[in-house]
Amino acid sequence: MYDREQRFKMEDTMNAGRIEYTEKAILNMAQRRCDVVKISMSGAVLSLLTQYALPQQFYLDIPDARIMKVGCLLMKVNANNTIDVRFLRLMTQKEMNRIFVFSTHPNHRDRTLDVRAW
Repeated sequence: MYDREQRFKMEDTMNAGRIEYTEKAILNMAQRRCDVVKISMSGAVLSLLTQYALPQQFYLDIPDARIMKVGCLLMKVNANNTIDVRFLRLMTQKEMNRIFVFSTHPNHRDRTLDVRAW
């Protein structure tokens, strides 16, 4: 399915994120902090603090931009504590703009949020 999907250009960003997943079947919900390093409408590159076992599917929250529960699929684990993920739904342009407004990356320094678009 993912090999026939349209690829979107990854843009550099720096946002705080949170990964949520269930451990040991459905007994407890685990949360881990991460940084969103690159993002596109269909996927992202996440930087983790330490190496730990992640399930194939989990949720990604970006609290600064108030984007909650984006379903993710783990595509690749890199050696430098980064992972490549694909989203289970495409991000809208409005959500992408909110992510870039709250980004601390120098490329997005002059972005503003359009209040009338809400």
